[in-house]
Formats: sequence, structure tokens, C-alpha cells
Amino acid sequence: MRRLRRNRTAILGGVMLLLLIIGSVGAPVFSPYNPIIIDGASLYQPPNWQHFFGTDELGRDIFTRVLYGGQISLWVGVVSVGISVTAGLIFGFAAGYFTGWTDDIIMRCMDVMLAFPGIMLAIAVVATLGISMTNLMIAVGISFIPHYTRVVRASVLAAKVNLYVDAARVIGCRDLRIMVRHILPNAVTSVIIIATLGLGAAILIAAGLSFLGLGAQPPTPEWGSMVARGRSFLRLYWWICTFPGATVMVTVMSINLLGDGLRDALDPRWRQRIA
Repeated sequence: MRRLRRNRTAILGGVMLLLLIIGSVGAPVFSPYNPIIIDGASLYQPPNWQHFFGTDELGRDIFTRVLYGGQISLWVGVVSVGISVTAGLIFGFAAGYFTGWTDDIIMRCMDVMLAFPGIMLAIAVVATLGISMTNLMIAVGISFIPHYTRVVRASVLAAKVNLYVDAARVIGCRDLRIMVRHILPNAVTSVIIIATLGLGAAILIAAGLSFLGLGAQPPTPEWGSMVARGRSFLRLYWWICTFPGATVMVTVMSINLLGDGLRDALDPRWRQRIA
């Protein structure tokens, strides 16, 4: 925590992310408007004191929809990363600890998944399972599984050759106890770092899928779908898609800043390696 507090960019990213979370969770408190109800008397209003981000083609307050959209986007990112981390830990531990044919089968499957761009793999999963927010989270989570699997496998391979692992095996510890008690603490740091950085990427891919119409469906307020609907009015009513798009950018940037600082704090040797 002391090293993290010294990193000003990480603190900036953390503060920005905290403000976004507070704004999204407290959306009913910060805005008196409903994000779904149509207001025919407020169509295409530019940013003003009543509507900070203006209104859209249906008279809905964009600031309100951005706040409520944060609830969906942040939740999608957290659940997607949770799916990726859980599957990555299982596959990575199996591949790194048991090696042999288990390692070969798992890693060849991961290589096949890595051959596809993440968003293309997510599109294929959504197309197979159907369009819904649940399937969107599953699709984004599946697309990141190979990255976590490779990181966990590398950490396990490095940790299992230590003497304390051999000592635990000699005194009769079972494989599961060795993995959980002695190897997992050495792998969890890398997982935390990549999960923090992966949260921003997951939110970005989820917004991209919603932009393509494969995620949240109208009238649900979601950042990607808001950008998709506003692009048709970009020349005349720029605020309809600019503010949701800027929110995605700020969210991903804040998560990346915090993730970089967390990486430096958890692994102080990183600066020495890149110096």
C-alpha cells in the first residue's frame, strides 16, 4: 500500500474509478430522471444546466443513461473477469502442475483460442448461445480464458520446483493441498495484476459487442448501445454518442492506470526489469 500510494497515476486512476462506481451505484440519487421513459418535449437538447449531457432523440437524459449504463458495464466487466480467472486458475494449475499429456491438451486448446481475436471469439460465442446480457458476459469471459491460463501455468511451473514444494510432497501432502496451500499464493499476485488490467479490456469488448447489437438491447441504457444509436446523429447532435464514448474511454483509462500502479506495487522488481 505504501508503494501504491507513492504512484500518483495509480491514485488518479483509482479516484476516477471510484467516482464512476459511486455515480453508477448512486444513479437514482444523482439524477431525478428516468433512463427509459420517453420525453417528447425534450428532444435533442444540447448540454445545459438541466441536462448536463443533453438529451437524445427520444428526449431521455443522457447523463442519467450514462450513470445507469455504468451499472451494466461495470457488472459485465467484473463477472466476465471472474469467469476468466476461475477457468484460468483451473486450467493453468492442471497444465502447470501435472504437465505431460494434460499440459499438451490444455495448452493446444488455448493456442487454438488465441488464434482468434478476442472480440471475434466473443462474437462467435454470442452467436452460438444467443443475444442476451448473460451470454454476453459468458462470451467475454471465455475470450480471456487463454490469457489467464498461460499466466497461471507459467507461475505454477516456476513455483513447483521450489524446495518447500518438494518438502510438502515428502511429508505426504496431497496434490490439492500443495496446489492450494503452497503454490497458489505464488500465482495469485500475477492473477490479480492481469485481472485488474483485464477488467478494462472486458468492459471495452462488452461495449463493442453491444455496439454491434449483440449485447444490451433497447431501451436498456448501456454505453456501447448508446454510442451505436447516437452515431446516426453525430453531425447534428454530437453529444448523443460523444459522452457515452468518452465515459468508456475514461473508465478503461482509469482501470489501466490503477492496474499499472498495482503491478508496480505488487512486484517492485518490475521497474528494475524495464529500466
